[in-house]
Amino acid sequence: MLLLFAVRMVRTGIERAFGASFQRVVTQNRNRASAALAGLTLAVILQSSAAVALLVAGFSTAGAISFGSGLAVVLGADLGSALLIQVFSFDLQWLVPVLLAVGGGLFIKSQQRKLKQAGRIVLGIAFILISLRFLRETMDPIRDSAFLPVIADYLATDFISAFVVGASLAFLMHSSVAVILMCVTLVSVGAIPVVAGVSLVLGANLGSALIPVWLTRGMVNAARRVPVANLALRGAGAFIVLCAVNKLDLLPYIGSMTSAQTLINAHILFNMLLLTLLIFANRLEAPIARLLPDPAPSLEEQSPFHRSTLDETVLDKPHLAIANLKREVLRMLQLVETMFASIMDAYTKYDPTQARAVLSEDAYVNAALDDVRRYSAALQGSALSKAENKRVRELAEYAIAIETAGDIVAKRLIPLAKEKAQKGIRFSESGAAEIQSMHEQVKANLQLASNLLVSDDLESARLLLEEKQEMARMERKSRKRHLKRLSEGVQISFDSSDIHLETVSSLRDFNSHVASAAYPLLYRGGQLLETRLIEQEFEDIDVRQR
Repeated sequence: MLLLFAVRMVRTGIERAFGASFQRVVTQNRNRASAALAGLTLAVILQSSAAVALLVAGFSTAGAISFGSGLAVVLGADLGSALLIQVFSFDLQWLVPVLLAVGGGLFIKSQQRKLKQAGRIVLGIAFILISLRFLRETMDPIRDSAFLPVIADYLATDFISAFVVGASLAFLMHSSVAVILMCVTLVSVGAIPVVAGVSLVLGANLGSALIPVWLTRGMVNAARRVPVANLALRGAGAFIVLCAVNKLDLLPYIGSMTSAQTLINAHILFNMLLLTLLIFANRLEAPIARLLPDPAPSLEEQSPFHRSTLDETVLDKPHLAIANLKREVLRMLQLVETMFASIMDAYTKYDPTQARAVLSEDAYVNAALDDVRRYSAALQGSALSKAENKRVRELAEYAIAIETAGDIVAKRLIPLAKEKAQKGIRFSESGAAEIQSMHEQVKANLQLASNLLVSDDLESARLLLEEKQEMARMERKSRKRHLKRLSEGVQISFDSSDIHLETVSSLRDFNSHVASAAYPLLYRGGQLLETRLIEQEFEDIDVRQR
């Protein structure tokens, strides 16, 4: 347990100190050799090839790394963990006091985040060395018992059982490094023979490949392909080498039959052999993709709302490209409108399935914003007039506002509806009516904003901005009425106070982002002062009266 804890402690410290850089290190490699080297380095740093495989699975989900590069990273990580075992097999006990003093001092005294995590890493390495010494000391009395020789002899003669035991231990402990270090320690003190130790180590290789497959079982198929390919290569390779070593008497060519170094040699050679299989990665991708195909797009994903309207081929035609950009922003607004429409249903009767559907729509909105930003940047790099450049910027800014409005639904209103349902909170009749009224008004403003995007009508822009001011008044009025109900001692208002106030504030903020479409048009039309709308109608009336 100390060994497992120590390995995890080192990995946790490195992840907290440098976790943000891992994606860049893994995904920036363009060829398989550099990808394998990156995997080797990360495995040494994280002290876990399974952790590297999980990183690759996550990056595969986002399409940030190809199958070939991902497999290269994982196979390189396996070799890295083997080399790490070689380092820990040396007699480093003299380092333990130094590591404890330095690591403990940094972890306890340092105020800087990275220095504190460096202390955690150094302490973890010290604990690994201590745990290995404990293992050796614990094995001394057990080695002389009558029980252990029987087990050791059985594992030496039945290499299949030893292989299964090694795989099971690595899977259960979720660390092949810990299992192999334990096997090396057992062999070094003479508790088990070398031949049984090699079978256990090969089994641990299979177990370490099973770990990421198990942990990614709930992910999409694109994320599972690299771990499954690694399991296929590693599992088949480990079994073939197991049979070859035990049937062809190859161990004397790997190392001494009495030295624990033979286990490490076998482990390193096996992983180096697997790494050479990268030349066949292209041939492996197709069968793995057939085994784990991408799911057919759902009816929801096939909806026109979920297909981008941006056309890269018309970037050299600004008037068409800007029209495409406008259509894409309108699509974003329609997606957010769909998300917002179901909010009152969530407040009335919360449905987790419906909530997940809203969150999935938010992912489409986020993706659309990324596309709009890229398209706008490409468009602004072409020959545009000053007015066209300004229009592109306005559309990009409104896309940001729409995405923020979608976040208000996904990250504020949906969680509030969930909290209301979980705590059994009810609104007072007047409070529910106020929220319902604001919701209906925002839905109407969404339609007005959609029309404004299509028509660029100045009067519609004035109306949308006036509705923004009206929404602010509705929010203030609802807040005052709610506080009045609290002062009158209405118990149901006390229970729902936080959720009510946060809901009306969220509705106002959502509406403000939607209404921001009116500002550019009103500025261009000279209808907006720095502080308020020009009251043109009242000025016309005053002129006529004179």
